[in-house]
Amino acid sequence: MAQRALPLPEARLGRAVLTAGAAPEVSGVVLLLPDGETDSRRRPSAFSYAAQLPFARALARAGQEDGLAVHVVRYRTRGWNGGADPAADAHWAADEVVRRYGDIPVCLVGHGMGGRAALRGAGHDAVNSALAMAPWLPEGVEQEPEPVRHLAGRRVLIVHGTNDARTNPELSYRLAERVKKANRHTCRFEVHSDGNALRQHRPEVVALASDFIRGSLFARPYARPVADAFAAPPPLGLRMPLAAGFGRSLRH
Repeated sequence: MAQRALPLPEARLGRAVLTAGAAPEVSGVVLLLPDGETDSRRRPSAFSYAAQLPFARALARAGQEDGLAVHVVRYRTRGWNGGADPAADAHWAADEVVRRYGDIPVCLVGHGMGGRAALRGAGHDAVNSALAMAPWLPEGVEQEPEPVRHLAGRRVLIVHGTNDARTNPELSYRLAERVKKANRHTCRFEVHSDGNALRQHRPEVVALASDFIRGSLFARPYARPVADAFAAPPPLGLRMPLAAGFGRSLRH
């Protein structure tokens, strides 16, 4: 007798990451989408969740005055699995934010596979922005091009290390070109000499992410390099270098 396939576990939101002194009411939410694998029906590891918590805390601290809450999304499985499972989980998570908090803006933030899921899931009505860090984009002429029309009206930021040996930075540049044609509110930053994990310039990456999130969710003024990147035509606005010390200098 053939064994019945077990149903997939449900996606979940991790506990809201808030900081002392945060505004009493939540006014915007970041959903963090971890990296994963190409094909795997296994449950995501506890490490993939825990690895996001320092970043979640840093974002929550930056947005505490604005009423920012950060949730790490727990996927149903750890793989993309050909059916964009994490993108569906991101869409579910945005639905859950609406159920819990009401009509507030959401920013999807993902790394690797999660970066691709953030861009795919940004068509949700509650999502007004998406940040993809070192997004995983499969190569090959047989691959269907990534959808971009649903990103119209959103703020989109892609960040990629130039020495990334795991996900191809040129693929994210080509995608950014296509997104920019559908949505002028798109920019891309290059982190020179950094790899997939973006560890070498981590303070600058966190500062850039925080600036983008606060500007997109709460209408804070963007730092001058971000505003310039949005305004510049390709390729300038899609190959903007992330300067050393970003976040420590004056904002404008």
